[in-house]
Amino acid sequence: MIDLRSDTVTKPSSSMRAAIASAEVGDDVYGEDPTVVRLQAEAAAVLGKEAALFVPSGTMGNLISVLAHCARGEEVIVGDEAHVFYYEAAGASAFGGVQMRTVPNRRGAMRPSDIEAAIRSPNIHFPRTALVCLENTHNRGGGRAISLEESRAMAEVAHHYGVAVHLDGSRIFNAATALDCSAATLASVADSVNICFSKGLGAPIGSAVAGSAPFIERCRKYRKMAGGGMRQVGVIAAAALVALHEGPRRLEVDHDNAKIFCDALGVTSTIETDPDAVQTNIVVFRCRSSSLEPEALLEKWREAGVLVNHMGNGDFRAVTHKDVSRDDVIEAARRLQSV
Repeated sequence: MIDLRSDTVTKPSSSMRAAIASAEVGDDVYGEDPTVVRLQAEAAAVLGKEAALFVPSGTMGNLISVLAHCARGEEVIVGDEAHVFYYEAAGASAFGGVQMRTVPNRRGAMRPSDIEAAIRSPNIHFPRTALVCLENTHNRGGGRAISLEESRAMAEVAHHYGVAVHLDGSRIFNAATALDCSAATLASVADSVNICFSKGLGAPIGSAVAGSAPFIERCRKYRKMAGGGMRQVGVIAAAALVALHEGPRRLEVDHDNAKIFCDALGVTSTIETDPDAVQTNIVVFRCRSSSLEPEALLEKWREAGVLVNHMGNGDFRAVTHKDVSRDDVIEAARRLQSV
């Protein structure tokens, strides 16, 4: 089976397993787990922020960031294809009483003019605009890396009106690799940033939120409130540390494999691809004609030994990662075509 559903499906490497086995641990709710303390310090430094907080998942990282930035009854501006809006089960609304207002995503970015038009003026009828959420790379934008110039333009509009900016940087290291810059450079436009160790970096679990020290203290309270206060969690943080050290260095391989997969997939007339859109480790493709509904097609591909995801409206997504090779992606393309 060649699993291209997501870069979250990877298994921990031998170096991660060794780190897990030998991890020094303590009680992290008391701030006494030395491995977590080290991970948080290194994550903050890599992202150019004052402090960081280890959390179980990117969804929790985004949720507690929104809660730390916004009061109940306030509003967040997001792209209409943003992960925090599309895939996080309306958590900010359910748990924080925070409303999300969408503006169009254009291959992952939002027009600064659209953001400006959505920011509320003071009025007793309106919620206060408290936050703008960016995403880089952009999942439903085909893994597009949003340039520093685009990110800065969006953030500057928010900051001009006194609105905070949060960056969902779950795959920020993929963006940094594609754009040949540092993760800290891309995160510099935002007041806070969420990163995932369990996506392209290959750790089995874990994310981190970074920002100012007061912001992180607010996040720590919300993490506890959301059930994310963990105890001897250094066994998990140890694998995340290995991912942080080793993962970014090999992301270029994933990006190359995604391009190879896209090129191999597009050699027939039955599957439609856009090679120019493949910037990182995500490939979005369509079937030009099929008698099968998307879910039935997914099952046929599963039977042929390839797993991909349906994103809706006939768009399929494949994601390369550390556990698939160049030969794997070429073989996966051949099997998809044969079906």
